[in-house]
Amino acid sequence: MYDLILKNCNIVNEDKIYISDIAIKDERIALINPTIDSEAKEIIDVDGKHVIPGMIDDQVHFREPGLTHKGSIATESKAALAGGITSYFEMPNVNPTTTTNENLQKKFDLAAQKSLGNYSFYLGASNHNIEEIKKVDTNLAAGLKVFMGASTGDMLVDNPDTLEDIFKYCPVNIVTHCEDTPRILENEKLFTEKYGDDLNPTHHPYIRDDISCYLSSSMAIDLAKRNDANLHVLHLTTKKEMEQFESGAIDNKKITAEVCVHHLRFNEHDYVELGNQIKCNPSIKKEEDRAAVMNALLNDQIDIIATDHAPHTWEEKSRPYAQAPAGLPLVQHAIQILLDFYHDGTLTLEHIVKKTSHNVAKRFKIKDRGYIREGYYADLVILDIDKPFTVTKESILYKCGWSPFNGSTFNSSINTTIINGKVAYKDSKIIENLPFGKQIEFLRN
Repeated sequence: MYDLILKNCNIVNEDKIYISDIAIKDERIALINPTIDSEAKEIIDVDGKHVIPGMIDDQVHFREPGLTHKGSIATESKAALAGGITSYFEMPNVNPTTTTNENLQKKFDLAAQKSLGNYSFYLGASNHNIEEIKKVDTNLAAGLKVFMGASTGDMLVDNPDTLEDIFKYCPVNIVTHCEDTPRILENEKLFTEKYGDDLNPTHHPYIRDDISCYLSSSMAIDLAKRNDANLHVLHLTTKKEMEQFESGAIDNKKITAEVCVHHLRFNEHDYVELGNQIKCNPSIKKEEDRAAVMNALLNDQIDIIATDHAPHTWEEKSRPYAQAPAGLPLVQHAIQILLDFYHDGTLTLEHIVKKTSHNVAKRFKIKDRGYIREGYYADLVILDIDKPFTVTKESILYKCGWSPFNGSTFNSSINTTIINGKVAYKDSKIIENLPFGKQIEFLRN
């Protein structure tokens, strides 16, 4: 007897869309077949709705330990499940920072007791921890996060010799935040002198401009090529940077690229209405940049879509521009943002699945996740593509309690999220007393 059978699924997987049933047993997909008439503890008639692999978000900030007034592993992983994100990699700029292998293990221990989603964590680089980097467990850490040029939590790596050593000796994928601090500081000085107290969020894309991004990402790419390192450049935002990335399948790339949903959705005009709500680093930039990044996604110069979910309290975001922190909460609505691009003809469902699941699994060598395959974990999302969803304050699950999409209506809804074979979210509600998510396993050695 199966644990769960999904009937009449419109499966989106590996560049195909086809009708089939899915049987689940012991957390995994046991059978994919056009007709499964076996007995099961539960049967769900999907009724032709689309079923996709759960999104694997390779870049989130859940704020634990040390910053839990903004968010926590428990609250943000719950919101992620409501958004169809079943697995995530979390960042090291917490308190204390995850710059030692001891602190990395502590985060895994914490997640085992708190995370509703499947989890992994990055070790963080600093100017002084190359020995920790060298001895990181390649089958434990998601990768190594390097803040090149800009950082919160005192994690800026700006020593040229240290950077050279990191790219030479790091045994896992290096993922980078690329912005050039000297240029940003110079821009800040110029804009502050010019506007004084009138400095506001509309100036953000010009302070953190395209040149500051290019200076840093080109340096990272040069370091990677020189040392034959595996580099994954996070949250790209500019037209200028796109010339640095090759088009093609991810399989044989050593240098890969990521874009985040808010940089696909917003442009400089949105600051007028949303202000600090969309203040983030790197900044949301001009429409020509947004369009160029979308084009790079379509032609496979950009390989992965993520969120960079980064919650702050409403009080923090309500401060004057210069004092307001950068970052916004995104995991609950990321897939719906992408489905709006499906509705306007920009993205196909197959493309969305490739960039949010398949390619993440490939790039990070994730074991048994990221696809709808027999033997793989049953991390599945049922989409109600043609059912609009309006975001209300009551529906927002983030600990911070707000979203830049509050009051907005998406064209599609997340109908059901299944994680490790268990229904976790259905009918706009998180299922109570869910088992905790699992530590993500890798196949790297």
